[in-house]
Parts: sequence; C-alpha cells; structure tokens
Amino acid sequence: MYQDQINAYFDDPARRQQLVEAISRLVRIRSVREEAQPGMPFGPGPAAALAEGLKLAEELGFSVKNYDNYVGAVDFNDQETQLHILCHLDVVGEGTGWTVTEPYEPIEVDGMLYGRGTDDDKGPVAAVLLAMQAVRDLGVPLKKNVRLLLGTDEESGSEDIAYYYSKEPYAPCTFSPDGEFPVINLEKGSYKPVFTKTWAAESATPRVKELHGGFRINVLPPEAECVVAGLSAEAAQPYCDKAAGETGVIYVLTERGDDLHILCKGKGAHASTPEEGVNAITGLIHLLCALPLAKVGSTAALHALNALFPHGDCAGKALGIAQADEMSGPLTLAFSLLELNDTGLSGQFDSRVPVCANEENCKAAAEAAFAKFGFTAEGGMQAPHYTPADTPLVSTLLKCYEQYSGRKGECLAIGGGTYVHDIPGGVAFGCAMPGFNGNMHGADEHTCIADQLTAAKIFAQAIIDLCG
Repeated sequence: MYQDQINAYFDDPARRQQLVEAISRLVRIRSVREEAQPGMPFGPGPAAALAEGLKLAEELGFSVKNYDNYVGAVDFNDQETQLHILCHLDVVGEGTGWTVTEPYEPIEVDGMLYGRGTDDDKGPVAAVLLAMQAVRDLGVPLKKNVRLLLGTDEESGSEDIAYYYSKEPYAPCTFSPDGEFPVINLEKGSYKPVFTKTWAAESATPRVKELHGGFRINVLPPEAECVVAGLSAEAAQPYCDKAAGETGVIYVLTERGDDLHILCKGKGAHASTPEEGVNAITGLIHLLCALPLAKVGSTAALHALNALFPHGDCAGKALGIAQADEMSGPLTLAFSLLELNDTGLSGQFDSRVPVCANEENCKAAAEAAFAKFGFTAEGGMQAPHYTPADTPLVSTLLKCYEQYSGRKGECLAIGGGTYVHDIPGGVAFGCAMPGFNGNMHGADEHTCIADQLTAAKIFAQAIIDLCG
C-alpha cells in the first residue's frame, strides 16, 4: 500500500530541492570530534551539527529532544516506540586532495552532491527526515512511533549511542542507514592494537629524525611525511623514482638546511576497504628502507615495520593473521597511524576480522610477530555483529528495498562497523545503492541525489510497514 502516493510525493521536483538544501545545511558545519567543552562532550562542531539537525526536524513539525549533546531524538508521534533509525552527524576530518569543492562547501555536479558527510552520514539524515515528513503529509495512520536518533560520535567510538541507551531502552526494531542497500546483517569484528618500540638516541647520519603519518584510525592514510638528517634531495631522488613506480605513491622532496623533508602522497580510503586506497605510511616506509641510511635504532625499526606491513599487504599476511571464512569473508588490515622520533615510535593498525578470528589466531599471532622485532602491542578484539536473515525486521526491509529499487534484495556481510554493531537485532539499511562509491572518508566525498530520493521512498515504506 501507498507506493503510488510515495512515488508521486518524492518525484515532485520541490522534494529534490528540499533534500539538497537539507543536506547542504548540515554539510556546511565542520562536525569533527574535538576536545570536550562544557555541555559539548565531543566539542563544538558535533554540537552545532546536532543543533542544526534538530532545527531541521522542528521546522518539519516533529517533536525533538536533546540528550545532553550526545544524541538528539526526533519523534513521529507520542505512541509507543516500535522503530529506532540511527544516523550520525559527526564526520571524519577533511584530509587532503579535494578537487571538486572544499570539504564544507557543498556543490552539486552532474547529479552528485559533494562535501564531507554527504555520503556518511548527513545525506541519510536528510533522507530519513523527508521520509518521516512524507508519511505524515500523506496522512498515513501509525499505531506506533518511529524515533530518529541523531548521534554525534559514530566516527570516534560511538560513546553517544552508549550514553543514549544507558538512559533509554532499545526499540523492538532498529536499523541504521550508515551502510548500503540491501541489508547488512553481518559486520566483522575488529582488532586495532597500539604497538610501540623504543631505542637510544643516536647522531649518525643519514637517519630518520621524525615521521608522521595518518590522522584517524579508521582512515587509510592519504599522506605521510618524515625528516631525514644528512641526506640531499639529489641523492634521494633516484630512490624516490624507483619507489614511486613500485608503490604508486608520489614523493615530494624539500631541503631544509642539512635535513630533507619527504612528503608521501597516497590515496585515502575507509579502513575497512584498504584495497581501494594507496597507503602513504607503507609507501613512505618502502622508500626509507631503500635509502642508504645509517644503522641506527630508527632504521632498524623501519625495516621491521616494512617486514610486518609490506606495501600492498591489506590482508595481514606478513603479520601472520590472514584468514577468511565463507560467511564474513577475509580479514582486512590498514596500517593507519604512525609517529616516530629519535627515541621511539608508536603506531596503530585497523583490522576487520571475520567470524573465524579469535584471540589465538589473531591477537596472539600478531603479538608474537611484533615480539620478534622487539615491539610491544596492546589492545583487545571486538566481536562481530550478526542478525539472522530470517527475522521479521530483515524480511520487511528487503521487501521495501525491492519494491522501490527494482532490484533483488539480499543480506550482506561487511568489514566496516556500522552504528548498530552493539545493538541486539539491529541491521544497517542504506543509503548507498549497490555498486555506488561515494568516496566515504576520502577526498571529494559525494552522494547521488537520485539515490537518496529512492532511499527516502524506501524508508517511508519501511516506517509504514513496521509502525502502521
């Protein structure tokens, strides 16, 4: 029921414009987590985005509640809540390499809306709000309430949702448009240890004095840089030319007195899909291990890292943790953070582990590999999330997806953790259509406006079917 009315509602050109304007209002706010301030647990950016999101909802006529700037709630009616829809308004840092527009200056090009958060997850926020508006405007009677939850810390650990559910109960049904269609019912677990190594300061040259790579654990680093003492650009250039051909990265050399600054440019990607990017950290290490460096502590440590994380190894083979199963696929690994100075280093990788992974074949194996090179590694594993495909929620969502997309619905397993990872019975549902790559977490992030409108139709039908 209601398919013809829903299609007509969203096929109105005014609805497209409303969607673009709503997304753009949210994207213009830089909502990256920063240091907490009074009343702002994740800093001023996420709090400002939440205020704007709740303002949008109020303008549409819905009642809202702010849970101490952790989460905002938008209610359809005052009945018992049957459905939670989880979205988030925080974003990852802007990174570098944007070409179509600046990260917080949304622009439409060829049916795509560009800007940080358009795909993850401000576009879906607008789609859900318009879906709720459609159900109300069409006069569909709902016996139960749907509550949209607007979070502010999905990208940095989901403290927001943990806070909300410490105060409110779970709903009978929960989905999050923080993934892709059709339905994601299996999310891999994760293993993200911090590893360290120290050594005595030495003055021999050429040596790496410092190295900085990456800006967030769940982003494959698009850039990394280092300072090499006692090496000229002329001497280093032939090595750079050879390494560039081997790695696919770009090296930029700048002399600063007796020091050589090396900037390595790769390609960012989400840590759950490292094969879609080019890792600047491992690309830089690859080069440094080819240079004629002095035999000092930093040099030995870099050669150890090159052995443990050779450039292009996205499966953890060298670390000894590569594995896969039929249900959830292979383990993926992204070496995403590294800091090095004259006396030591600290790094971290982000691995998404299949159901078959456990403490022995993953955590213990990695720790043993690190120990061979004198590193220490600390950090535990997060379990996978799985909701059976035969639940009423999943079957209803798949039916709604097929109804408006014209495609076959099926359940998917992914490496990225979504907003429902720790919510019993929850699934990810949209907003990306199969095959679409909005460069989430990377430069020139974008969303397809037509797909977001289709998603809004699907969400409207899902709200009706689950709450009517």
